[in-house]
Parts: sequence; structure tokens; C-alpha cells
Amino acid sequence: MESLSVVESWPVPTAAAAVVRADGTVAGAHGPVGHRFPLASVTKPLAAYAALVAYEEGAIELDEPAGPEGSTVRHLLAHTSGLAFDEHRQMAPPGQRRLYSNAGFEVLGDHIAKATGIPFAEYLHQAVFEPLGMTATTLEGSPAKDGVSTVTDLVRFAAELQAPRLLDIRTVAEATSVVHPGLKGVLPGYGHQSPNDWGLGLEIRDGKSPHWTGAASSPRTFGHFGQSGTFLWVDPDARAACVALTDRAFGPWAVEAWPAFTDAVLAELAARPQV
Repeated sequence: MESLSVVESWPVPTAAAAVVRADGTVAGAHGPVGHRFPLASVTKPLAAYAALVAYEEGAIELDEPAGPEGSTVRHLLAHTSGLAFDEHRQMAPPGQRRLYSNAGFEVLGDHIAKATGIPFAEYLHQAVFEPLGMTATTLEGSPAKDGVSTVTDLVRFAAELQAPRLLDIRTVAEATSVVHPGLKGVLPGYGHQSPNDWGLGLEIRDGKSPHWTGAASSPRTFGHFGQSGTFLWVDPDARAACVALTDRAFGPWAVEAWPAFTDAVLAELAARPQV
């Protein structure tokens, strides 16, 4: 895909990107796709997927208590537990505000570790990385932000999100649907959004503006971006997903570059429809 070569013009030391279609075929890749990049918050969808595996295995329930009083696993996954961004301090009652929270995912990881008797990093490896063949991916600390991976590995995960093998398709549909609709909140890097829609560990584009995806991205697009200059989105209407990893921190360069890049990818996909 010619649109992927745009990453060469980004003001970053290293960048790699790929597109995978809904049938699992790689439509294109560019750059050092085997290079290991810090994921920052792109770690969260991986951790969330492990939580959903634990749910399907019966180790946890989505609506069981977890985190602050009145909070559940579902609240933690949907950033509605009321926990602060980076502190284990409650800022609001559960379910009333969309407070993006690294602390919430750390509480979630501890909760799953206690429920399964397996350290969360190991559980994530066994539940997600190993069965998907993500051999270069590791969790090296917080389940909110300390994953390290490659474009090649994340393409495998993006394919799983589109055609689940590890989870029931109904579970993935729930994870990619809005949880606690109508809640306002701040999307880090993009300011206040009303509503600020999220699923279970996955941000849902809907009508957000400004946003890190493209003007042509469908409202059903879901995914995550990371402060290390990384993103993964899935656009069900385009029947494709895109992964881009860099080693420069998110900032104005990404705000400018990413939407145009996504629009170019979507335009090329539309010009080359899947047979």
C-alpha cells in the first residue's frame, strides 16, 4: 500500500505500519515491522482482551466488585470507576463520569491476578500473546502502559479483533459497543469530548472531534493510541485495521500527521476493495 510509505515523512526516528483486512490478510506493511516499540497505552486493549478471556473462562465476572466501592470490572475497563488518572484515588462515584485512568487498569490487573492465581503479565502472555503467536510482545510493568511489541505482532491482534478466535464474537461485540452511554470526559491529547464514548478497554470514535483517526473513519471505528507515538484502529465499515508504531512521544506532530495518514489508508482501501 503506497499510503503506508507516508510514515517515512513523519518527524520520528523510527516508524513502521501495516494494514490487515477483516479476513486476516495483510494488505500492506512498511518500515521495520519486527522492531520492538514501547506501546504506552496501546497496552490497554491487550490487557482488556486478557480480562475478557478471564471472564469467558469464568475466573471473573464483568459486574463483580473491583476497585473503589461500587465499582466493577466493567467500570474499570470502561474508565468509569471514578479513579484518578495516575493515582489510586477516587475522583467521582462509579458510572457517573468518564475519567481515563491508568490506575484503573492497574487495579484490574491486580484483580485478575488474585482471581486466577497467576501474575497478570504471565496471564496476559498465556491468554493472548501465546495463542496468537505474538512472540515478540511482553508486558514489562503496568497493564495500563508498559507493553512492548512489534507491528507484526499487533497485526495478529488486529486480525483477532476483526475475526475472534480467542473470544466469542458476542463478547467482542460488547467490548466494542458503548458502555455507559452519554458520559462526558477528556480524551487525553484531544480535550473534552461530549460524549466521550468507550467500550471495554477500547475507545470508540463515534462523533468525536478532534480525534486521532481520520475524517473518513466510520463512527464504529475503535482502537487506542499511546503517548509513545503509537496507535491501532479497527474500522468495521472499511473491513480493515491499521497499526502504526513510532519511537517519538505523541505531540503536535501526531495530531497533524495521523488523521491525514488514516484518510489516505482508507482511500486506498476503498480503491482496492476486498474480493
